[in-house]
Amino acid sequence: MRVLVTGGNGQLGSEWVSYLNRQEVEFIALPSSDFDLTDHADTRRVMGNLKPDLIINCAGYTKVDQAEEEPEKAFAVNSEGVKNLADYCASNNIKLVHFSTDYVFPGTKEDLQNYPQGYSEDHSTDPVNTYGESKLAGEQAIRESGCEFIIIRVAWLCGKHGSNFVKKMLKMGREREELNVINDQLGCPSFAHNVVQNCWKLVAENKLGTYHICSEGKISWYDFAKEIFEQMEIQVNLKPVSSSEFPAKAKRPAFSLLNTQKISNITGIKLIDWKEGLKNLLAELRV
Repeated sequence: MRVLVTGGNGQLGSEWVSYLNRQEVEFIALPSSDFDLTDHADTRRVMGNLKPDLIINCAGYTKVDQAEEEPEKAFAVNSEGVKNLADYCASNNIKLVHFSTDYVFPGTKEDLQNYPQGYSEDHSTDPVNTYGESKLAGEQAIRESGCEFIIIRVAWLCGKHGSNFVKKMLKMGREREELNVINDQLGCPSFAHNVVQNCWKLVAENKLGTYHICSEGKISWYDFAKEIFEQMEIQVNLKPVSSSEFPAKAKRPAFSLLNTQKISNITGIKLIDWKEGLKNLLAELRV
């Protein structure tokens, strides 16, 4: 099997490169700068040259706030580019793995009460920001293309590569004596290594469809930061605050927990508690 990883220099793409290097599989990873999904002709040229059997699409526009100011760019990458890829996969019998987001859901406080275990894969979607809308459009393009696909929704993604909340907190915690962190947005982090490991299991088992992969638990960003500092023994005065104290261009869901019951029923899948996932990540970052 020949595998192509798009967006191979990003947080998730880099994790795939590390993981696939330890597998007996032929693969190539292309950074977004070398492969423009939004260019219909370039997509066909690259695919025609590489002839992959499986595409793992990690390319994406991920600037949540900036998407409010440049929606055309967000939709070009997250929707139109994904459609180009999916249509090619459908025409050439290539399986597509694609990553989406918890932001496709409305994330209301009412949903927190009605769905305390989180949103299931078949729950109705209703994004509250442009980024979420563009990612949902990409999901829909894949389903309409007729290709064989696995769509993985993740939340609060963090890993040893790229930029994420854990790395940001570590840096700020060492530079400041006091930090304010939002305490009224609830969810649970997806740790990149666990995402890749479980996604590869889905590929090996020839599974298709939409799945949620995140760690186990339900926390706020404040809870997450508090545990980071406790595990790293960093002394900082941490204060919980509401989202209103951090005004942003893009609205964030108050509740975006992903229900993982569907994937947890598959033999060989290992979902981890969020504190364990954090411990593993911090160990990787110390190396």
